[in-house]
Amino acid sequence: MSKQLKADLSLLAVTVIWGSSFVLSKNSLDHLSTYNFLAIRFLLAALISAIIFYKNLINLDKDTIKYGILIGAILFTSYAFQTVGLNYTSASKSGFITGFSVVIVPILSAFLLKVKPHKSAVIGVVFAIIGLGFLTLDSSLALNIGDLYTLISALMFALHIITVGKYTVKVDSIAMAIIQIGVVGILSLFFSFATEKPILPKGLEIWATIFVLSVLCTSGAFIIQNVMQKFTSPTHTALIYSGEPVFSAIFAYFVAGELLTRRAILGSILILIGMIVSELDWKTVLSSKDNKKKLQSS
Repeated sequence: MSKQLKADLSLLAVTVIWGSSFVLSKNSLDHLSTYNFLAIRFLLAALISAIIFYKNLINLDKDTIKYGILIGAILFTSYAFQTVGLNYTSASKSGFITGFSVVIVPILSAFLLKVKPHKSAVIGVVFAIIGLGFLTLDSSLALNIGDLYTLISALMFALHIITVGKYTVKVDSIAMAIIQIGVVGILSLFFSFATEKPILPKGLEIWATIFVLSVLCTSGAFIIQNVMQKFTSPTHTALIYSGEPVFSAIFAYFVAGELLTRRAILGSILILIGMIVSELDWKTVLSSKDNKKKLQSS
């Protein structure tokens, strides 16, 4: 198994984890305001990560701190604009526009990193964006200010993927991930005090949910992303992450009893096809077909 395939499978696992987080996050947001919830989730994740990986933080250099703060600020900005946008647009349109980052990443990669995406990845992106449309969009396609905010969120999320891919090869990936998690937590706490009335939740159940979100969906997920993006491209990463609403819908069906429509099922299939298309080595596939034809004709 190649390093890229291992990396892509690891990122797929992250996508599954994030898909499950929607149900858990929804339950938490019944008790906490948005930035209050994000502050607790990310600060707890940063603390747990720092305890587990303290050796990676002993000899921090300026570049690790600089890149971690930069990427953390980008990640928080994405969360912030997405949250504001949800006040003015539907969750389905927000999901589709956020998923549009799968298109933005290869475009930004070409301009910022001078990296031309493979044809298979481009074809995979086309399948994924069509699938996202079927999965998330309803009959209302009119654009509003919330959609603009969400589009900015998608742009920042794409930029997050690209900057992680660019800088993780230069510094300690785990240390950089912990710093960016901490930055999101600190900025969320600031916004919570500025716009909300932050509280500490009461009850074992809510804390258990936040703990799972912090350990698996935040600490584990972002550390895996930072480490594994050394071995795969930003376009592959974005394409794999486009499967997040698919797994979110699956978990919502089994855990919350939400029904999947035919359009949603079709959209999910198209997204998965896009992932498979991007992973196939078409030169090997085509050459094996040519070899079979030669053997049959001989």
